[in-house]
Amino acid sequence: MFYVRVKDNTKIAVYDLNPTGKETVVMIHGWPLSAKMYEYQKRFLVDHGYRVVTMDLRGFGNSDATCCGYGYDQLADDIYQVVRSLNLRPFILVGFSMGGAIVLRYMNRCRGYNVKKLVLLAAAAPVFNRTPDFPYGNSRESTDALICQAKTDRPQLCQDFSRQLLYSPHSEAVKDWFRDLGLSASGIGTVMTAYSLRDEDGRADLKAVRVPTGIFHGMQDQIVPFELGEIQHQAIANSQLFPFENSGHGIFYDVLEKFNWEFLDFLQC
Repeated sequence: MFYVRVKDNTKIAVYDLNPTGKETVVMIHGWPLSAKMYEYQKRFLVDHGYRVVTMDLRGFGNSDATCCGYGYDQLADDIYQVVRSLNLRPFILVGFSMGGAIVLRYMNRCRGYNVKKLVLLAAAAPVFNRTPDFPYGNSRESTDALICQAKTDRPQLCQDFSRQLLYSPHSEAVKDWFRDLGLSASGIGTVMTAYSLRDEDGRADLKAVRVPTGIFHGMQDQIVPFELGEIQHQAIANSQLFPFENSGHGIFYDVLEKFNWEFLDFLQC
């Protein structure tokens, strides 16, 4: 691990495995986890010759927990500055859940700088909550309740989230691991990005994507409904939708072996 200082002097924790790999994959985690969530993808990709770069978003994992800067614009800028600092040439950009919404903002705000292929994993996009002109996703009231819980009982929030994340049977130890990843985040990062989840509108971001895009989404997802993956597929030209019938939100682990091989196939195509 090392740190990249971005423009407001925030230190972003970066992890760079196999720097001499044949191709580079940059993976952005979701709320309220950290880069550690990709443990079972990093080893798999390195074994297949890839360079894998992950980072903790500000307020999460080992990155600085700032008092502000949790909107998607700033989070996308943080990715851009890490990419520039590492001088990453055409690479594959991956985002899970809220991280999916952030990489879409990167494609728009940063004009997809050096991205040759995009992967969206259960992406919380284009809009997480239903609005009068977007009748999909979750209710604003449910996200407000989530924010209230993050402010008053974050341990219970992380416990609940870890149990909602997976659909297929898994050990209690695995669920506890995801709970602990959530607890490793800062309170301020957890709360402030939850406001962004509630309030950001990424419909214009979908239209900015100009590269081949793989959309991987669990059909049993209770956090980001599968219909949002279908909307992403309809809006992004040259996209492929990969539905996983027996997966919930945590698609990267819920159907681990099936996901890893289909993910690899998309990277190699």
